[in-house]
Amino acid sequence: MTTLFSDYGLGDLTLPNRMVMAPMTRVRAAAGGLATPSMAMYYAQRATAGLIVSEGVQPSLVGQSNPGTPGLHTDEQAASWRAVTDAVHINGGRIFAQIMHGGRVSHPDTTGHQPVGPSAIAAVGEVFTPTGPQPAPVPRALDTAEVPEHAHAYAEAARRAIDAGFDGVELHGANGYLISQFLSSNANLRTDRYGGTIAGRIRFAVEAVSATVDAIGAVRTGIRLSPGGGFWGVEETDALALNTALLTELSRLGLAYIHLEATTDEEVLMGLRRAWPGTLIVNPVLPMGPKQTGREEADHWLGLGADLISFGRGFLANPDLVERLRVGLPIAPVDESTYYQGGDAGYLTYPAYQYTV
Repeated sequence: MTTLFSDYGLGDLTLPNRMVMAPMTRVRAAAGGLATPSMAMYYAQRATAGLIVSEGVQPSLVGQSNPGTPGLHTDEQAASWRAVTDAVHINGGRIFAQIMHGGRVSHPDTTGHQPVGPSAIAAVGEVFTPTGPQPAPVPRALDTAEVPEHAHAYAEAARRAIDAGFDGVELHGANGYLISQFLSSNANLRTDRYGGTIAGRIRFAVEAVSATVDAIGAVRTGIRLSPGGGFWGVEETDALALNTALLTELSRLGLAYIHLEATTDEEVLMGLRRAWPGTLIVNPVLPMGPKQTGREEADHWLGLGADLISFGRGFLANPDLVERLRVGLPIAPVDESTYYQGGDAGYLTYPAYQYTV
């Protein structure tokens, strides 16, 4: 009988359990987008996860969304990640880098560049900047001839990720960032081949994934999606048809996995499970919503056909989450005030469960 603690073959990797540490922005990188010793310790502490997916890593300077986030677009950045991947591997873990281009969810005060997007439509809400939250600016709509350059940026970052010791990469196609913006029915109002019809709106995602597969291989490549949108003002009014078309195209590539967030109803997600013949990771509760994923939600989705289950806040506050769920230990609460404050507090200071005698 398959359980959360059964092993699983993912490409060339054998995962000792079905638990994935979801990508979570922590803004602890050093100046220049460099990974740090604290980041190496943070991920190593959580190496019992079947798979770790890193925080979002920008593939270019214009692709940076938040201050304090790491990159994979310079040799120095790639070299800084080696200590992180080595620490995870020494502790018995496996780690993919999440490649995240922020698109319109950015600010000139952060990058020195005007953000770009499929159309000149600002994100909804305030974005983080070095001087605090500011209204999201109107991005510059990419010219048709420019779009492939941004698709290939994911592939270039993926090459650096593999050189840095990552086991693979996950393209961030969710949560209102650049790929999600192209998929959107309200952030993408283009009339060229990258917009309009469903075939046009999925084109950027397919090109970005295809380029990454060409760069590092299909078994090292996954993508995360948030069907229906819902973040930064992004909408997908035709979520089932759109994402089914996307998964049909991606199914020809032999990817490591698709990672779906529970951003739409279960019926749509089940339709996408049927449309996807490969490995499926499901994040069973709304990211940043009122509820955390627990054993009940994980078992429910394993029963519905998910292969792996991703946990976010649970891993943040419980570096030993696998063991806590295995033996039924209490789950420690997360301190939201430390999410993005920097430093080691609320980062390296969550302990493993303290047994008493």
